[in-house]
Amino acid sequence: MRVLVVGGGIGGLTTALSLHAAGIECVVAESVRELRPLGVGINLQPHAVRELTELGMGDELAGLGVPTSFQTFTDRFGNTILSLPRGKAAGYRWPQYSVHRGALQMSLLGAVRERLGHAAVRTGLTFENLTEERGGVVASLRDASTGGLVEIGADVLVGADGLHSTVRARLHPDEGPPLWSGVRMWRGITESRPFLDGSTLLIAGSNHSCKLVAYPVSPDRTRINWVAEVKVAEGGTAPAADWSRRGRLEDVLPHFADWKLPWFDVPELLSNAGRILDYPMVDREPLPSWGRGRTTLLGDAAHPMYPVGSNGGSQAVLDARALARCLAAAGPVDGPAAYEEERRPATAPLVLANREMPMERTIQLVTERAPLGFGDVSEVLTPAELAEMAAGHRRTTDMDVAFLNGRPSWNAGGR
Repeated sequence: MRVLVVGGGIGGLTTALSLHAAGIECVVAESVRELRPLGVGINLQPHAVRELTELGMGDELAGLGVPTSFQTFTDRFGNTILSLPRGKAAGYRWPQYSVHRGALQMSLLGAVRERLGHAAVRTGLTFENLTEERGGVVASLRDASTGGLVEIGADVLVGADGLHSTVRARLHPDEGPPLWSGVRMWRGITESRPFLDGSTLLIAGSNHSCKLVAYPVSPDRTRINWVAEVKVAEGGTAPAADWSRRGRLEDVLPHFADWKLPWFDVPELLSNAGRILDYPMVDREPLPSWGRGRTTLLGDAAHPMYPVGSNGGSQAVLDARALARCLAAAGPVDGPAAYEEERRPATAPLVLANREMPMERTIQLVTERAPLGFGDVSEVLTPAELAEMAAGHRRTTDMDVAFLNGRPSWNAGGR
């Protein structure tokens, strides 16, 4: 069996490692000519860390990321609303990691080239079309160096090419553009002192108005990844959604000009970033089917979701592992359908749960009831309201602790 993976991001590279571990040949086609460590922070939930650890990436992750201790929600003044233990502190056998997305991608790329060979990742190839023939799929890709078309045949084709997936567009040509929540997200990384215990993921405020997310992404805890979210419209047609789009400090700073948290001055944090990215919070409606025949989708190409539960990248890792397991068990004809039968019902509710933003509703209650801050959260929220907030977080983020800790490995032989 030979699989062509379109897209060399976290999902595509994890797919390559997973297929290789299952004894399946694979080649990755990536549109950019050179993969570089771009982007900002990402969180890997314990369910994804388990899979990457079982792919032999555990030591790499430990060297790159910060094991997250708590996810702490506060009002815009830094008063704690809810603090939830994460990773091992929550009972999982595996940590949650906060890590630089580009560093993680380069680590995965290095592992793919080491294990599968340098030729397993072909860059400068942009997917344009596919044809299914008896016994396989033929993909047509545009070579950036020559401008000509390259045809690559495979037993299975996987579209792991992100939100603007061209593979998805060929399979679902009438879908239309992504759906926008009305929230703009400015993102950056700033050198700063560690805050709180040095391992906390902080969420201050609500994106019903303004919200700041901050967490460390370097082992010394001094590189602070931040996301500034502002509700600027009611949603609808999204502005250009491009992860590499440059943002402007003068666009975001006025929204946070008077924000001073106990741990850092927010305007200073934003102003000292080396680069700011600007991105709309978008998703797509869950599809009734991802692919057809021997072609399927994976990660953001299959189920783009709001980053409310810090779970998008983690779900791509689970997709990759499930796809390799299903192809190994059912082969190239039935394997893609078996994969979709497993993963589509698991991811569609996550897309919709993130869209509801259940934690934001509770934080907005705090803003309405105590606009100038509070001393103790019990003065503002009832125990039932706090419990509802924690339950909303679990719906968007977590996997059952006992289930994840106890289920057999997805490695061959269940090791």
